[in-house]
Amino acid sequence: MRTRPQVCQALLFALALQTGVCYGIKWLALSKTPAALALNQTQHCKQLEGLVSAQVQLCRSNLELMHTIVHAAREAMKACRRAFADMRWNCSSIELAPNYLLDLERGTRESAFVYALSAAAISHAIARACTSGDLQELRDVATDLKTRYLSATKVVHRPMGTRKHLVPKDLDIRPVKDSELVYLQSSPDFCMKNEKVGSHGTQDRQCNKTSHGSDSCDLMCCGRGYNPYTDRVVERCHCKYHWCCYVTCRRCERTVERYVCK
Repeated sequence: MRTRPQVCQALLFALALQTGVCYGIKWLALSKTPAALALNQTQHCKQLEGLVSAQVQLCRSNLELMHTIVHAAREAMKACRRAFADMRWNCSSIELAPNYLLDLERGTRESAFVYALSAAAISHAIARACTSGDLQELRDVATDLKTRYLSATKVVHRPMGTRKHLVPKDLDIRPVKDSELVYLQSSPDFCMKNEKVGSHGTQDRQCNKTSHGSDSCDLMCCGRGYNPYTDRVVERCHCKYHWCCYVTCRRCERTVERYVCK
C-alpha cells in the first residue's frame, strides 16, 4: 500500500496541537472504551472517558480518527507496562486513567515518560493508519471542501456587545455552522485576465462541449465562444493475457476533438 505523506503530515500536525500539555494524559482513558461502542455518531463522543470538552468537540469533527486514537491509548498502556515490568515503578498507575495518582500528576520522571510515550503512541498510530489506508485520502477531503466552497456563506463583522462577530450578510439566512466555509469579500467572475485580483482569465482553457457543469464551454468561456482542435491520443489496446503470468498490449492511436475558449 502506498504512503500518503502529505495527509500524514497534516494529521500529525493537527494531533500535536490537539494533545498538548493543557489536556495532559487523561485521554489515555480511551483505552477503556468498550469494543461495542461503534464511534460512528457524534453523540458517542460524550460517552468517551477522559476527554475534556475541547477534545469532545474534536472527536465530533474527526470521528474517522477516533478508532485509531483509542488504539493508540491501548498500545501506550501496554508499552508502558512492558517497559517497566522489571522496575519498582511498573507503570501500574497508568491503568487508573483519567484519575491518576501523584506519580503521574506531578512533574516526575515517570510522568515525563508517560507524556512522551502518549505523544509517540498517537503519532505512531496515525502514521500506521495513513500507510494502511485507514484514513480518508486528501483528494476526498478536497472533494468535500469543494462542496462546502460552492455553498459558502458571505459574512460581515457586526458589533455584538463589546466584540465583533462574523454573521451572515443576509440576516434572513440561518446562523452559520462551524463546519461551513464563510467569506468576507466576493470574488470576481475570473472570465478575463486581471492579475490585480488574481484572475488569469479563461482564454485558451479547455472546455467540455457536451457538459452542463462548470467545465461546459458555455460557462467556462463566459459566452465568448470556443475553438475546436484535433488531438492524437495513444493508448494501450488489444491486450492479451498469457499463462503464466503476463499481459501484452498493442499501442493504438485515435483522433479526438477538443475545444478551447476564445
